[in-house]
Amino acid sequence: MFLHKGKSRTNAHNLSLASLLSLVAGLVNVVGFFSVAVLTTNVTGHFAFMVKEVFDLKYTAALHVFLYVLMFFLGAFFSNFLVEKIYRLRESRMYVIPTLIEAGILLCLGIWGEALLDYSPDLIALLLLFAMGMQNSLVTTISNSVVRTTHLTGLFTDLGIECSQLFFYSDLKKKAQLYRSIRLRLIIILMFFLGGILGGVLFSYLGIGSLLVGGILLIFGLVRDLFKVQHALYRRKRYG
Repeated sequence: MFLHKGKSRTNAHNLSLASLLSLVAGLVNVVGFFSVAVLTTNVTGHFAFMVKEVFDLKYTAALHVFLYVLMFFLGAFFSNFLVEKIYRLRESRMYVIPTLIEAGILLCLGIWGEALLDYSPDLIALLLLFAMGMQNSLVTTISNSVVRTTHLTGLFTDLGIECSQLFFYSDLKKKAQLYRSIRLRLIIILMFFLGGILGGVLFSYLGIGSLLVGGILLIFGLVRDLFKVQHALYRRKRYG
């Protein structure tokens, strides 16, 4: 899921990756909004708010919103920078460190977020935007731009295009590819929605501590991947 790349990646790998990360993104989106009233999985809406503040001559407020956009960008930049750097040192682990950092951010906010709400709620929003920028960059790189999990606008656009193409392709191979792609996008949308529901339910009991679940899910995905790889290597050595 995380460790396969290039030609070794299959549609099953992308489905697993999409399911896990879109679930986490949906959870973070809802918990972040309930906690600090800021959307933290995309920056589209923030641009509209920023322009509004500029036209209202509220430049400090505009700068404030710009920081949200900047942190998402920095998360994406930092994630891919790490991937490229680690690739030159140990290719098989180039996605592990960025995922651990994202999981670490969610776990730290889950543990200490309640205290930060009283002193610096903006720091929570900035860290979540950074984490989601990292995730979006990471999943885009891993899946060769096939999977995106932190926002739905592009997904619904691609889904609409591909559903319309079904009416114009008679080639069975092409249709099969379209069906696989449509299924992948529907799963991402469904898991994002379920993540949001899970986040809402957990928030009513745990508050911002619900982010712990997001971090645990990411670590679970990594451990599962590493276990499967080690198991495959063991079988290869034992049975040839």
